[in-house]
Amino acid sequence: MNLTYKDSGVDKEAGYKEVQLIKPLIKKTFREGVISDLGGFSGLFGINKDKYEEPVLVSGTDGVGTKLMLAFKMDKHNTVGEDCVAMCVNDILCQGAEPIFFLDYISTGKLIPEKMYSIVEGVSNGCVKAGCALVGGETAEMPGLYEEDEYDLAGFAVGIVDKNKIIDGKKDIKEGDVILALPSTGVHSNGYSIVRKIIFEKMNYKLDMYIEELESTLGEELLKPTRIYTKPLLDLVRKFKINGISHITGGGLYENIPRALPKGLTAKVNTKKIEKHEIFNLLQKWGNVDTKEMYSTFNMGIGIVFFVNKDIKDDVLNYLKEIDEKVYEIGEVIKGEEGVILCH
Repeated sequence: MNLTYKDSGVDKEAGYKEVQLIKPLIKKTFREGVISDLGGFSGLFGINKDKYEEPVLVSGTDGVGTKLMLAFKMDKHNTVGEDCVAMCVNDILCQGAEPIFFLDYISTGKLIPEKMYSIVEGVSNGCVKAGCALVGGETAEMPGLYEEDEYDLAGFAVGIVDKNKIIDGKKDIKEGDVILALPSTGVHSNGYSIVRKIIFEKMNYKLDMYIEELESTLGEELLKPTRIYTKPLLDLVRKFKINGISHITGGGLYENIPRALPKGLTAKVNTKKIEKHEIFNLLQKWGNVDTKEMYSTFNMGIGIVFFVNKDIKDDVLNYLKEIDEKVYEIGEVIKGEEGVILCH
């Protein structure tokens, strides 16, 4: 009997079926600039040279982390793709760049076309929200490296911005700038290793357990997709001088806010101005987690922090109110070397 690739655990026919299933999901993300069709060896995207004086490409790559393990447990896979897009595009938005295209990479122990469809459905939905085209990707079947029901998911986003419009907080943020923040949708995609330790080891809870304070099951709350900030941020940078932007991801407020700041300046943040999601209160209580550790790990209710000159603060706040965008005024930039000072 001749040995086949399928005998080793790789089913090429399943891969072909997956491609056919996801084609409509990819097509719905296409936007102006896409000049390649599906099935090629690479994705092609043309830049409108009349739209930019000196275009600069901005790139970012990221994954979803151990949040995927909750998707495995719940057998729910149509939201983590949106997380993947969000983690990549939110980073490039911090430079004032418009996301233009995205690629994904899925590696799995066993390629099940319907499961892959569900994952890519989330990627597609995320790309639509981000305004970027899904121009390609890769699905790799890796028996022996992953269990049959496991997969990993990563992405790569490219954006574009005129060189003279790049947002660089280290050049533009000044003492006296006001710090504003946009709310998160929940835990987003960071801190899930400690989340799992609290829920499964300390509390011995199940993901289908209904939590009254959350008005949902634990699993539903924890699988909420990471928010994509394309629309409010691009609206802001086109209308106002935004001096710096931070995406609040792994490392929480303590690590991410200082990444935008020049040396010698500190962000003084009043955490009482932030509406914490109830999930953070519960995690802190269940896990007996120190407050500083919480703010060093989670977004604590805000996914984006940005800095503006105090003279335009009211105009920015009024504009965000007009477009029904919730915003928190959380502090100011002061002299100092601490990076960030949190006042609780």
